[in-house]
Formats: sequence, C-alpha cells, structure tokens
Amino acid sequence: MDGGGRLSRPVEQGHQSDLGKKAAKKRASRSRVRSPEPVIRPASISAFDDHDRNSRFAALERFLPRGVGVAAFVVLIASAGVFGLIRSGEVDSFFGAVSDTRNAAANAVGFRITDVAITGRKQLTQDEVLTAGGVNGRSSLLFLNASDVRDRLKSDPWIGEATVQKLYPGKLQIDITERAPYALWQHDGRVSVIGDDGTVLEPFVASRFVMLPLVVGKGAETRAKDFLQMLGFYPHVRSQVKAMVFVGERRWNLRLNNGLDIRLPETNLNGALETLTRLDKENDLFSRDITAIDMRLPDRVTVRLSEDAAKAREESLKAKMPKKKAGDA
Repeated sequence: MDGGGRLSRPVEQGHQSDLGKKAAKKRASRSRVRSPEPVIRPASISAFDDHDRNSRFAALERFLPRGVGVAAFVVLIASAGVFGLIRSGEVDSFFGAVSDTRNAAANAVGFRITDVAITGRKQLTQDEVLTAGGVNGRSSLLFLNASDVRDRLKSDPWIGEATVQKLYPGKLQIDITERAPYALWQHDGRVSVIGDDGTVLEPFVASRFVMLPLVVGKGAETRAKDFLQMLGFYPHVRSQVKAMVFVGERRWNLRLNNGLDIRLPETNLNGALETLTRLDKENDLFSRDITAIDMRLPDRVTVRLSEDAAKAREESLKAKMPKKKAGDA
C-alpha cells in the first residue's frame, strides 16, 4: 500500500494498458474515417455473349413467320432422304413412282391421253415416235411437258424438227420432219444409213436402203452430198458408179460396176468428169480390158491394163518387131 492507503500496481502493466487503449481508439477512428470500398467483380465475357446472342435470336423470332422451324425440319429430313436415294442409286425409280402416281390421279379425273395424231412420219412408226418422245400408256395430258417431249423427239437421229401440242382434255398432236435417208456410209468395216447432212440414222440392216449410193472412208459422210450433186451433172458416168471412196480426206475415187477404178484429182473435178464422159463415148473406155484410170495429173490420163490385156499387148508388140536376119550383128 502506498502512503495514502491505496494498493500499489506495477508501473509497466498500467502503462501497457494505457497504450492498448490508445491503439484501440486510433483503429476505431481510422475505421470510421476510411470505410472499406465494395469489391466490384467484372461480368464474364461469356455472360455478355450469351445475352447478346439471346437478344439476336429474340429479334429474329419476331420477324420469322410461325411454323418456320417445323418447315426447316421437314426440309432437313427430305434432304437427308434425297441424299440417301442418290447414294443408293434409286433416284430414277423414286421419281418414276411419283410421276406414275400423279399421272394416275390426273387420268382418273379425265386427263388421260385418248387420241394421238402424228404427221410427217415416213420411216418411223407411231410407236417409235411415241417411245422417242417418252409418251406411254401411263402418261396424262395434264402433267405432260410439251417442251420435254419435243427435245426428246429431236434427240432421235431420224427426227430433224418437231412440234408438240396438248389439246385438252385428252388429245396430243405431234408434227415431225424426218431426215431423208441419203446414202450408205462404210467406215471401219461398218455400213450405216446417213442423212444428207451426214447424220448417222441407223445401221444398214433393212433391204429398203439397198439402192442408196455407197460412200466409203473417213469424212465421206459429210462430203457425200456435195460430191453426189456434182456427179449428178454427168449422168453417163453416174449411172455406172457402184461406190465412191474418199481417199485421205482429200479426193475421190470412183469404183464402177465392172470393178474399174477411176482416180480423180483433188481439183478441177468438173474437167475430169467431162473428160471421162467424152473418152467413154468416143472410145468405149469403160469397156476396155483395163483395171484403173488415173486422172490425178492434170495433163494426161493413164490407164492400167489387166494382166491378160498386158500379156496380149506384149505379144502383139513382139510380133510387130522385125525379125533379125542371119549374120546381122
């Protein structure tokens, strides 16, 4: 106890206590003056993207008609089906079945083709024309495409031009212009019937074409018309020609009925044909025992005798030669 009757305490403890109180007051005053700032965490980029994307979809939905989603799904399924048909090779069968179905429906309500009129055919039969045009017993006039039928008809080599008219409820009018058979063309061992423009019409199998002129060689099919027209001005020669051979795509040879070959020049064909006509009329040139007449040189006509004729000529020349006398040197 001190002199005043109070209990004494250590000086260090009281001092430390005072220091602690002062420090607590300072911390409290700082906490009142400097309040902690709130922590702001920025929104993630993906959150902004999701919000922007949702806004765009919402705006798009306002402009799209109702049911577009269902339609898109149907288109997707149909596309997958068509792709599967293409991969399986059944596209033609599928669309053929669809075509038959709609044609059957049209025929049932009165659009069956009951009358077909075809004009201009000479070589082709009615069935051949309809087959070429793709028209059959299942076709209906309602779904028949006249342009497609015309294009199919013109793809046939015999048909040069075609028109197709649909006359409702059940008549089909087809007008065609056929190519005329003009000549027989032999090339690479095959003989074909050709038109005057060189179009190959069909293989030569029918006897009705046997009287057509025969041209032989590469390129002869397109040059035959001009040459035959020129040869027509010389009927004396033309009547005895069996075949015309186009040589090297440059010039013509004539093969006569008796087997005689005539080699014509590349140029001045008219002059060569005039000379041939004159020589035969004056000297019976085509009836002589010769195998070839060469007119390729402009200033001369060369003939080649047959073997028998050449031997007879040689013996004749020997007989005409004067015999040598004995003692002649």
